[in-house]
Amino acid sequence: MTSTSTQAPHPAARSIGARGTLAALFAGNFVLGTDETLVIGLLVVVSGDLEVSVPAAGALVTAYAAGLALGGPLLTALTIRWDRRTVVVASVTLFVVGNLLAVVSADYALFLVARAATGAVHGLFLATAFGVATSVAAPGASGRAMSTVLLGNTLAGAFGAPLGTALGQQWGWRGAILAVAVLGVAVLVAMWFVVPRLPGAAAGTDGRAMLRNAFAPRVVALLALCLLVFASTCAAWSYVVPFLQDVTGVPGTWTGAFVLLYGVGTAVGAYLGGRAADRDAGRTLVVGSIGMTAALAALHLFGSSVVAAAIALTALGLFAMGMAPSLQYRVVELAGPGAPMAQALPASSANVGVAVGAAAGGVAIAQAGVPAAVVVGGAVGLAAVLVAAWTRRLRPTALPAARHDNS
Repeated sequence: MTSTSTQAPHPAARSIGARGTLAALFAGNFVLGTDETLVIGLLVVVSGDLEVSVPAAGALVTAYAAGLALGGPLLTALTIRWDRRTVVVASVTLFVVGNLLAVVSADYALFLVARAATGAVHGLFLATAFGVATSVAAPGASGRAMSTVLLGNTLAGAFGAPLGTALGQQWGWRGAILAVAVLGVAVLVAMWFVVPRLPGAAAGTDGRAMLRNAFAPRVVALLALCLLVFASTCAAWSYVVPFLQDVTGVPGTWTGAFVLLYGVGTAVGAYLGGRAADRDAGRTLVVGSIGMTAALAALHLFGSSVVAAAIALTALGLFAMGMAPSLQYRVVELAGPGAPMAQALPASSANVGVAVGAAAGGVAIAQAGVPAAVVVGGAVGLAAVLVAAWTRRLRPTALPAARHDNS
């Protein structure tokens, strides 16, 4: 932050400003994260209203994920020299416009395009929000700042999407998306007032060098770990309801309680994971991947017990999401001068991991039944443990002033 005064801002004033910025970024990620998963709970409603099949309505979810995974990094690269405040404000503005376009559209194809575009600006928002968060954070608190942003998305999945789904059942899917757009406007206003102006990459920055550092082998190794972590979790989690019903014997009306426990675990994990990242991000990834794999092993071995299944799912959410701040932290750290571009890459890898994990779990179930999805998740988890242990020794290339926590 810059000031026209020659006197540095009082630490308390700076702290208040940082808290306001982090709160706005948290709220932004909560709203965008709610929108990301909202359609999942309204597939039947959407398919009936637009007169398309349920699988065709499901393509709206895929379009959003593809937009985030592919469009996010592209938009990040294109806006790398823009003021960071301008980027977050612009991304939320486009998010609101994309949702309003979906609300007024009666055409499935236009809705599909709007979802892909909204996913892309979500990816741009995430990348920029992480950079802004670490820029305003106190020294040594970058991991906690990142976890604040991540917590917004975590709570969106646990609370925002279910509430939006309930609203959509009453008001229709257009009403639910309109409500999210209105919340987006409120977040936009808050960001306008509290997010400080932060310069983007300097005009003379070598874009090719930045790109080379963003995709350096050491960074790609962390992105591979990110993919494995989310593939492991989602191979099992995508089919948790049939597992609970067929293996644990939980009635359908009670499966929501287990989903909530998992959500609580992810929220606690995101919160504690930021502090662990600030202490030792590499070690956190090793411990987290071991904990995640152990939770899946416990679910497979003792999943017939209601208590054991509840504990295992809570632990799975805690360890899996507890690694997210460290994954983001390590990618930025290892990218060095390429950090501004690399900020968007963990979210892309995570989305690919979700898709790969869900597909692998589905194939396993088709071949060997519902419990096989958990076995596949555990096997991928073991690979994640090995990669996490190997990547712990990776260090950024030694360059003058290469170490920095902000974008």
